[in-house]
Amino acid sequence: MGTWGVGLYSSDFALDLRSCVRAVARLPFDSTRLLDVISRVEPSAAGNAEDPDHTVFWLTVGDQFARLGINCQTARERALTIISEGADLTAMTALGMDAKSLAKRRTMLETLRARIAAPLTPTKPRAVLKAPQKLLLEVGEVLTYPVGRNSGGDYYEPINPYAVGKDWAWVKAWGHDGWGALVVAERGLLFDFLAWYRPLVVSSVLASEPTISELSAAPTWMLRRGGTLTTRHRDNLQLKAVGRMEIDQAKLDHLFPDRRIPISPVVNDISLSNEMKCSAREPEDPFWDNRRMAVAPCLAALSDIAVGVGTGDKGRD
Repeated sequence: MGTWGVGLYSSDFALDLRSCVRAVARLPFDSTRLLDVISRVEPSAAGNAEDPDHTVFWLTVGDQFARLGINCQTARERALTIISEGADLTAMTALGMDAKSLAKRRTMLETLRARIAAPLTPTKPRAVLKAPQKLLLEVGEVLTYPVGRNSGGDYYEPINPYAVGKDWAWVKAWGHDGWGALVVAERGLLFDFLAWYRPLVVSSVLASEPTISELSAAPTWMLRRGGTLTTRHRDNLQLKAVGRMEIDQAKLDHLFPDRRIPISPVVNDISLSNEMKCSAREPEDPFWDNRRMAVAPCLAALSDIAVGVGTGDKGRD
């Protein structure tokens, strides 16, 4: 659950869920389907009454739907029942909240009850996606990008696409120290609208900008989680297409059978850049881990899944 307090949005979970609800509200779906999407992002919190975030889930969704003018009877009733039956206060007590804080939490819940129970007032229509997001990268596309060593020196990271042009010291401190590369292993449209990409990332930093031939021989590639990519982020990351390979889907399925559609990263609009770090260690030691880079399944070479490799720079849209 992370940090928590008397306010509804005092916990890290509630803050993240609030962002999730607002992101999902962009989809042109009715309230029942929107709730289903959000519940799929946090299935335990939504469906397991023993989960410590269960009451916070329904209170947050009920509050956000009320604020956004989304009429969802299920979300409203679940939130109001949690308040009237005292389930949230019971959960907070179990988490160690003291009596004084519980009294403040109770006051907050009464205010929340009034907001959720109030008739929805007419508001301007919520802004929704009118068409599926454009897919910017092709499956099998091979791309390079500049990376810089992080302050701890244990990995290399790409340009932060959110911070380009900002006059911040840590942005200026980033220095180009090498090259990373990725192959687009998969892409898709989540819920038929939200574009996502899953990369195979070369595990170790490259000293010079590689060619497609050099990448074909590079040892050790890691399959990472999926993420999102906007045109702005693509340009800020300085992604450069250097060729394309045909991926053998049967081999990909055999080598990585536990892949799942990255619902949470996509719904929460987590950039592909978070999955583009590479190791400062040698290629023969790819399984390294710290709190910012987790161990990932890997390939010994691209030929393990490649049917063929083409050369040449793919023009941008």
